[in-house]
Amino acid sequence: MILSLDQGTTSSRAILFDDQAGMISQGQYEIRQSFPRPGWVEHDPEQIWESQLAAARDAIEASPTPAEKITAIGITNQRETALIWDKATGVPIYPAIVWQDRRTAGLCEELKSRGMAGEIAAKTGLVIDAYFSATKLAWILDHVPGARERAAKGELLAGTVDTWLIWKLTSGAVHATDVTNASRTMLYNLHERKWDEGLMDVLRIPPSILPEVRMSGGDFGVCDPQWFGLEIPIRSVLGDQQAALFGHTCLEAGSAKNTYGTGCFILMNTGTEAVASSHGLLTTVAWGMGDELYYALEGSVFVAGAAVQWLQEGLGLIVAPGDSEEKAGEVEESEGVVVVPAFTGLGAPYWDMYARGAIFGLTRGTTSAHLVRATLESLAFQSRDVIGAMEKDAGMPLTGLRVDGGAVRNNLLMQFQADILGSEVTRTTYSETTTLGAALLAGLTSGIWTREQLESFNKAEKVFSPQMEPEERERRYHAWQDAVSRTMGWEKHEGRQ
Repeated sequence: MILSLDQGTTSSRAILFDDQAGMISQGQYEIRQSFPRPGWVEHDPEQIWESQLAAARDAIEASPTPAEKITAIGITNQRETALIWDKATGVPIYPAIVWQDRRTAGLCEELKSRGMAGEIAAKTGLVIDAYFSATKLAWILDHVPGARERAAKGELLAGTVDTWLIWKLTSGAVHATDVTNASRTMLYNLHERKWDEGLMDVLRIPPSILPEVRMSGGDFGVCDPQWFGLEIPIRSVLGDQQAALFGHTCLEAGSAKNTYGTGCFILMNTGTEAVASSHGLLTTVAWGMGDELYYALEGSVFVAGAAVQWLQEGLGLIVAPGDSEEKAGEVEESEGVVVVPAFTGLGAPYWDMYARGAIFGLTRGTTSAHLVRATLESLAFQSRDVIGAMEKDAGMPLTGLRVDGGAVRNNLLMQFQADILGSEVTRTTYSETTTLGAALLAGLTSGIWTREQLESFNKAEKVFSPQMEPEERERRYHAWQDAVSRTMGWEKHEGRQ
């Protein structure tokens, strides 16, 4: 068996998988988020650990197979969330600052004003943003009394959530992270494959507090037997979106996955080359195995499921998000109606924070069904925007899109996604691809499975093939792009600020 630990933003989950990657048992506990000030988001590090430990124990206890059959542990985690703790006692010196937290926006603006955007993008593949871990660590060191002095003396340790869990599971024996989580800190040099001394100097983060960076599929020490009654090796660590990419077995360059949640997270495997983006996408490590790093381009759609929530809560057009397919199906097509849900601006490839949402093409014959259908179509259009940018940056075509998340149960949306991409969209049998990805890599690293076997473990539940004529596809997409262009800069127009 493989024990997969999935530490997320709202819960800690553990799933036991058998040698055919089938789920045996699981445990799950919610975790609290606190919002001490507007824009601030924190977690209690001790609750992160205790909830993850309890979830793992529940999964083991619920399994009909004895715990001695557990070959390895895989870990996947919320990325960019950062914390610092006392090296001797293990007590955190401050709450974990969550990836959503915006308190370091001012520090990020300062870095931009110093002309560092180009250097940081070239070294790390990232844009300067409070989203990433580096400025969070700097903030803790600056705002906890005595923290910088203690860090300089080697009394503190820092890391992302994976590092914290590894340190706790090994009872302090291993202070490490993997290349995927390291690549999301804004401190890791993708080309030199190490923490960047220049960036550490700028943010005054001493190298001694940072974890050792290891390959995602590798040796992260052995779990202390006090936790589960036996020693279990930790054999994989992956950030959550990379784990989902691996769980979808997107192992070849050009393969991609899209997770449809509140927003969409899209990752495309670009192989062993770190592709720089000219469209504002992120270059990130997909995973590391053996001596080789595999890379991905990552892009986000800001508003996906949130647009369907708006139909429900804002407009009252549907009773529940799941009703959107039936409502949209009341009409054959959106009949020229285009919804651009730029409620919080536009992300890749437009990057316009001043854009705002709009509805185009209304006529006297427009009904609520047309609005619902056009809103669903906006998720697919936005995903094509990002995937199109990835194809241009990588210089390679999409070989197929594998999908997960709440919205993938909507057959109408998935068919339209295939139509507007002109590519197959595969909905897989297993919905918990993040947890599965960590398990598959741990099993591969442990020699339980071969790479060839992995693709049989998350088979297609349904494949949506394009049915729209190419001319119609391009006509519809150009109408979308025209609508988007009309929303851009809206907040900057005279009289609206």
